[in-house]
Amino acid sequence: MDLSPAVATALSLAIGYLFGSIPFGLLITRRAGTADLRSIGSGNIGATNVLRTGRKGLAAATLVGDMLKGTAAVLLARYLLGDDAAIAAGLGAFLGHILPVWLKFKGGKGVATYIGVLLGLWWPAALIFCAVWLAIAAITRYSSLAALIASAVIPPLLLWLQYLPLATLFAVLSAILWFKHRANIRRLMDGSEGKIGAKT
Repeated sequence: MDLSPAVATALSLAIGYLFGSIPFGLLITRRAGTADLRSIGSGNIGATNVLRTGRKGLAAATLVGDMLKGTAAVLLARYLLGDDAAIAAGLGAFLGHILPVWLKFKGGKGVATYIGVLLGLWWPAALIFCAVWLAIAAITRYSSLAALIASAVIPPLLLWLQYLPLATLFAVLSAILWFKHRANIRRLMDGSEGKIGAKT
């Protein structure tokens, strides 16, 4: 498409937002006939809260859906409008997930969509994120801590590799992700954060 940079950026943000705002967790659990996801646990629509329904398959499906909507937004924007547009779409997808207009701007915390955007923009970084997450989760059994540390690793890594536009994007996304996890951070600090596999 032959569009001005401003129009291409705005269109890409919109594409990303629409993809990112698809509430896979809510749609999947409704289809499965479980209770309203927003009335369970944290009330978030992400895979971690879906897991609290006791349905691991639904949680896995939500994780994949929330990842791939970020990847799809990035790849579509890149195909239609180029690399700069793909970065804007990644931002839009992340914001769409955490602030979906359909759910009164009450969405998830963004970890899966963060990974999906990484996958679409530079897939080796997505593998690094997952490797760090798995290592920290295995050592500490804190899912939230694993996500926080993995997201803190990505921006300086991209900066070191001189991928400045990507480093800037993921610095912003990581800051938002940390803000969304502020309650988890408080619980980690006072020792009340739930561990992976712990009975609730």
